[in-house]
Amino acid sequence: MGKQENSFEIEKKVGMALKTRILSVIATSFFAALGIIVVFPFFVMVIASFRPGKDIIRYGLALQIDFDVMSFKNYKYLFTGNHAYFTWFKNSLVLTLLSVVLTLIVCYFVAYGLSMYKFKLRNFLFFLVIATMMVPFEILMLPLFQEMIDLKLIDTTAGVILPGLVSASTVFFFRQYMMGLPHELLDAGRIDGSTEYGICIKIMLPITKPAFAAMAILSSMGAWNSMLWPLLVYRSASKFTLPIGLNTLLTPYGNNYDLLIAGSCFAVLPIFAIFLAFQSYFIDGMTAGAVKG
Repeated sequence: MGKQENSFEIEKKVGMALKTRILSVIATSFFAALGIIVVFPFFVMVIASFRPGKDIIRYGLALQIDFDVMSFKNYKYLFTGNHAYFTWFKNSLVLTLLSVVLTLIVCYFVAYGLSMYKFKLRNFLFFLVIATMMVPFEILMLPLFQEMIDLKLIDTTAGVILPGLVSASTVFFFRQYMMGLPHELLDAGRIDGSTEYGICIKIMLPITKPAFAAMAILSSMGAWNSMLWPLLVYRSASKFTLPIGLNTLLTPYGNNYDLLIAGSCFAVLPIFAIFLAFQSYFIDGMTAGAVKG
C-alpha cells in the first residue's frame, strides 16, 4: 500500500513538472515572438539608415540587406553635414532633463503628502488627481495654450514644461509605492528629533529609489518623444526639439531621408542609456508600485 502511494506521488510530481515545463515553453515562445514583433520595425529602420535616401524613396522601408548600396554615408552626413540636427538634439536633451527632474521632485512631494499624512479631503484630492488622467490632452490643449499666452510663456522652455509639471500618473505611482512603506519610519524620525522635511528627504526619499528609477525612464521617454505641445509653444526654429526638427525634413518639396533615418536611429541612444543606467531599479520599482497600497 505504501509503495502504491509513493508511486502515485512520484507520478503526480512528474506530471506537475511536465505541465510546468510545457507552460514555461509556451510562455517563452509567446514572449519571444512578441519581442521579435516589437524589435522588427526598429531593425528595419537601422538597416534603412545605411541605404541611400533615394532608395528609401523608391522602395520604402523594407528588410532588404544589399551590401552593394549600404554604407556609412548617412551617418557621415549626420555628423559633418550643414544642418541643425545637433541643435535640435541639444534642445531635446535640455528639455528632457529639466522636465524629468522637476516632474519627479514635484510629484514626489505631492504623493508624499497624499500617502503619509491623514487629513480631511485627502481621498477627494487624490480622486481629483486621478480624474485628470481621464481627460485627453487634446481637450486641454487650447485652454493651456491660452494660459501660456496670458502668462507670456510662448516660445519659452518654461511654457513647455509647466503644464506637465504635475503628472497624474507619476503622482499615482509614487503614492501607491509609498503606501506600502512602513509609516513607523515617520514616528522613528520624529523621536530622533528630525523635522518633517528631514524625514521626507533623508529617510523616505532614499528608500523610494526604485520608484524614482521607474518614473525617470517613463517620464524621459514621454518628454523626449513629445512633439505636439512643444510644436504649439515654440516659435523660433532655433528652439525646435528633435521630433519637431526631424518632422520639418518631410516637406512637399523634398524629403531628406538621409538625415531623417540616420538621425532617428541616433535619437534612440539617450533613452537607451537612461534605461541601462536605471535598469537595476526599474523592475523592482514597477513591481512594487503595482502591488503595494
